[in-house]
Amino acid sequence: MAALTITRDNFQKEVIESDKPVLLDFWASWCGPCRMVSPIVDEIAEERKDIKVGKINVDDQQELANAFMVMSIPTLVVMKDGKPTVKQSGARPKESILRMLDV
Repeated sequence: MAALTITRDNFQKEVIESDKPVLLDFWASWCGPCRMVSPIVDEIAEERKDIKVGKINVDDQQELANAFMVMSIPTLVVMKDGKPTVKQSGARPKESILRMLDV
């Protein structure tokens, strides 16, 4: 399944009410490290049917970025049962992102 674009309008339904863990990628188009992480996140979205993957553009969704206290991007957050369980900032390899899902 392709990564979803998450906005404040669909956040409740797609993230909080999700019956699957959700990997959120906070990013911006001008961010070089975000462009490195984005294809990895897309790949995970296609490979892992047991999770949901969402992307949040921090320029368009400042309210969500503030709610998660995103200070640098990319920031990845894993949500389980509507609550954040893991949050990490900075570009990281696929194996590291997959490990976040196992916490």
